[in-house]
This record gives sequence, structure tokens and C-alpha cells, in this order.
Amino acid sequence: MSTHTATIRWKNQGPDFLSRRYSREHALHFDGGAVMPGSPSPHIVPAPWSNSAGIDPEELFVASVSSCHMLWFLHVACDAGFLPESYDDAAEGIMTQNERGVIWISRITLRPKIIWGGEKQPSATEVSHLHHLAHEQCFIANSIKTDVIVQPEN
Repeated sequence: MSTHTATIRWKNQGPDFLSRRYSREHALHFDGGAVMPGSPSPHIVPAPWSNSAGIDPEELFVASVSSCHMLWFLHVACDAGFLPESYDDAAEGIMTQNERGVIWISRITLRPKIIWGGEKQPSATEVSHLHHLAHEQCFIANSIKTDVIVQPEN
């Protein structure tokens, strides 16, 4: 199997840490060299201690589910002989409280819109089946308890 890594770096930039008046901005470093700005969601930690331009953990979680599903969808579409020209997903995660009062992302809805090329065009039933296969094989979806719903736009 394989191991995947990310390095998260944060540095205290001020004297008010113990009074909770500190920036939560940080950097996310990935093994291929990509670096992304990270921050808590401004819905959870208000500015100036967050930065809406940074990527928050909730967005990363939703994006990882969407990305994994898309990669598997492309794989199974190729296996079936279909030619996707583009794939756009307006994924959305919903946070709720569980029975213990803990906030969590309870549902992620994927809304993929696929433009098909080639002569062999999939039917709606075939597209639904491809999404089902992709969901069953997605490493991230198989690793979480969040409900993942796929609502294709085509």
C-alpha cells in the first residue's frame, strides 16, 4: 500500500495567544511541492484570526471527497468506453450537530456536470451506474462516516 503526507506549519505571530487573540493562518505543504494557505473557516473563527482567502479544513474535506470521486468516475468511464470532455462538480458539505452536540460534516453532496464527447454517449442509467461504481471505489468515501450523495446534473 502507500503512505501520503502533508506538513502543516503555523507560527505564533503575537503576544495574545493565551487570550485567544491569535492568527490561525497556517501553510499546508504537500509532498509534490504545492503549498496552500490554510485558515479556519470565518464561519467558525472570525477575522482577524482567520482569513477567508485561506483553505479551511472543511473545504479540504469536501474537496477531497469530490476529487476522489471524480478520479474514480473518470477511471470507470474509461473502462466503459465513454469519453468525458469535462467534469465540473459544485460539491457542498453540510455541518450539523450529532447526538452528543458535536458539530460535524454530516453530508456531502456532489453535483457533477459532465460534458461527453465521442460517438458513444452514455444514457442517464449508465451515468448513474458509473457514479455508483466510482463511489464504491473511492478511497476517501470508504474512509468516512459522512453521507455522500451524488446528484449528477446530466
